[in-house]
Amino acid sequence: MSISFCSFSSGSSGNSYLVKSGTTALLIDAGISGRRILEGLNHSETLLEDVKGILVTHEHGDHIKSLNTITKKLPNVIAYANENTWSLIENKIAETKKKIFKTGEIFDIGDIQVKPFNISHDAIEPVGFSFYYEGSQISIVTDTGHITEEIYEEIIDADILVLESNHDVNMLKMCRYPWNVKQRILGTEGHLSNEDAGGILCRLISGKSKKRQVLLAHLSRENNFPEMALQTIKNLLQEADFYIGKNVNIEMILKDQISEIYYL
Repeated sequence: MSISFCSFSSGSSGNSYLVKSGTTALLIDAGISGRRILEGLNHSETLLEDVKGILVTHEHGDHIKSLNTITKKLPNVIAYANENTWSLIENKIAETKKKIFKTGEIFDIGDIQVKPFNISHDAIEPVGFSFYYEGSQISIVTDTGHITEEIYEEIIDADILVLESNHDVNMLKMCRYPWNVKQRILGTEGHLSNEDAGGILCRLISGKSKKRQVLLAHLSRENNFPEMALQTIKNLLQEADFYIGKNVNIEMILKDQISEIYYL
């Protein structure tokens, strides 16, 4: 048996991912339409009744857009969030479909262990997630303004790492956004830049040499594009004498595109 990851959409316009073992399927966020999530489940050959959980990272609209709709569509699903997050979205879902987790505490859904961990974003109590199954680990870190030591320690062993590479700093500074929005994105509770993503990958490789699949995620539609993100990170890795394909495998997951399925 294996565990797998698939992205249904990743970006500032909406996010939803799938983590699946042989018997358990979990959605991470429901920030796109219910129709598109159902299309993703069909594409990944996931039975609706196998989806046991929707895990909510935080309360922003691009992560919870269809939370209420999709919990009604999936017969066995329960939505999970921490108490603070539920306090801002509790009117969007029936009480019978809700569960509360404590950030930092591991819990089980089916045969998958789930660990929510703190990230740094301008939401009430945002989290990333790690998923553990038969010695394999998938970790998701998006919507964070910087990588704390807690995050670093959590992701250093990840076999699949979904890592934010949101923007190019110069593009963001020159874009049409108001200055306060630019400051928010650039701040410690904003989003990781391409340079930030490259820096943390260099640190991870230096800290522990292992086979890793990194999926660059949550790219800005205004202030980034895939080729720039990948080239920036490639340059930073090469400056540290690390190489894509040798020290790490890197691919993109994009908005409005269902990704391939990545297996462990």
